Amino acid sequence: MFTIFKEHKNFGKQIMLLAVNDLKKTYKGAAIGPLWAVIKPAFTLFVYWFAFSIGIKGNGSVEAFGQEFTRFIFLLVGFIPWFFITDSITLGAKSIRMNKQFVTKVSFPVSTIMTFTAIARLMVHIFLAVIMYIILVCSGYMPSVYNLQFFLYCPLMFMFFVALTWSTAPMAAFSKDFENMIVSIMSGIFWLSGIIYNSYDLGSKTLENVMLFNPINFFANGYRNTFLYGRWFYQNEKELIIFLAEFLIVFILGLWNYKRLRKTLPDVL
Repeated sequence: MFTIFKEHKNFGKQIMLLAVNDLKKTYKGAAIGPLWAVIKPAFTLFVYWFAFSIGIKGNGSVEAFGQEFTRFIFLLVGFIPWFFITDSITLGAKSIRMNKQFVTKVSFPVSTIMTFTAIARLMVHIFLAVIMYIILVCSGYMPSVYNLQFFLYCPLMFMFFVALTWSTAPMAAFSKDFENMIVSIMSGIFWLSGIIYNSYDLGSKTLENVMLFNPINFFANGYRNTFLYGRWFYQNEKELIIFLAEFLIVFILGLWNYKRLRKTLPDVL
């Protein structure tokens, strides 16, 4: 753990430069460039809004904690963390293989590869979050003290999925099948997370308790607590305790897997 922290401390400037460069590579050659960071999520959000509000003749609203929200606003707040999460998981798993020159050709701390990949996604996330906030304010959701929880959930989300890639990225570098498996299961994970529905109200207490074990669900609910529900992060004590336990497990497993596989990566790549 201290080795990873030391590597990040000594390479802080390089990490930020590589994160910016990673973003540039993502949109390089596109006529509208970085605008794709907005267009792609906007189109995805529109498709789901159309499907659930118009296509299946829904009532166009979602009820939670005695409040009613339009389907569009409800989906908007849930999708903003999801876009970051799905990119962090899929691109994070591919990060070492996609940047193998830093492992095989130059002396560069491998742990920082996963970090600058996640920071690049975080930059896009913050930009989308600002747009989301502007839409919410224009829709009548006035700023409140609960909004400050964004500065808790966002860094926590970033750290959780960086820690996850300490396990997934080295394993994906060893096996292309593992990388493909992660990409394949993301669609299923989406439907098993409370991105498009209220996981606090599933009509079954057992299912609602099971959903508490999904960390993605924790962040979707967290953003809605912050911007829609007006609830503090500690008000669902069980959900918070379960997540913190999962965070600790992911962190420890990540350190163990990284230490176990780090030295053999150059030979594999």
